[in-house]
Amino acid sequence: MNLKDKICLITGSANGIGEKCAFKFAEYGARLILIDQDEKITSISKLLEKKYNREVKFIVGDITSKKVLNLMETTIINDFKRIDILFNNAGVIRLSDDISKLEEKDWDLQVNVNLKSIYLVLQKIIPIMKNQNFGNILNTASMTGSVVGMSGLAGYCASKGGVIGLTKCVALELAKYNIRCNAVSPGAIDTDFYNKEFLKNNPNNELESGKKYMESVIPFGRYGNADDIANVALFLASELSGYMTGQNIIVDGGYSTQ
Repeated sequence: MNLKDKICLITGSANGIGEKCAFKFAEYGARLILIDQDEKITSISKLLEKKYNREVKFIVGDITSKKVLNLMETTIINDFKRIDILFNNAGVIRLSDDISKLEEKDWDLQVNVNLKSIYLVLQKIIPIMKNQNFGNILNTASMTGSVVGMSGLAGYCASKGGVIGLTKCVALELAKYNIRCNAVSPGAIDTDFYNKEFLKNNPNNELESGKKYMESVIPFGRYGNADDIANVALFLASELSGYMTGQNIIVDGGYSTQ
């Protein structure tokens, strides 16, 4: 797989899956634009430039803000003149006992970041891709919401299910412009993404107990890791998947096949 000199934009790239994908894409030759509201994106970008001798631009800020979206567009047009790969990866998760206990602000946050941000980014990127008659869009969905439900995650499930519908629609609308759009749906992945949210209201021993149970019902008998997702994302970003569009690849150790 080769991403040599491909211009790749990754949102939500300061931690977990996004961070791992940034390193993986750089390893295979991509030039990167990284966006995250975590200041950590600054040090990650500098490390990537040094380690892989790749051009890396970064933007610190909320991907749903007009300021960040405009800066993203300007960076692409002025610094790179094109965009080959867009990876919509930014995401948040909030827990509640059930949907009646889910606060409206937490519903809005998940829908805005997990789903609306993709719409907002596409509004800026699609005209550029149409003009160049080429593009590759990858969206992070989730096993949870795209193929199974999960108690306590109503807002997350709703937003991630929406990502799948949006992915299929965009794939159909843009195929005539040689632009493809696919999704990757991680299952239970051993990052801090879910853990930090769970530990806000629960003790660590309950988290460990829950993780052990989850491992027991995953056919592979283990949590996935960020590399498991980054490897699939690399395939979707490369031309090895050049005849795929509108698809959702589920990477969950077999959980959702049961």
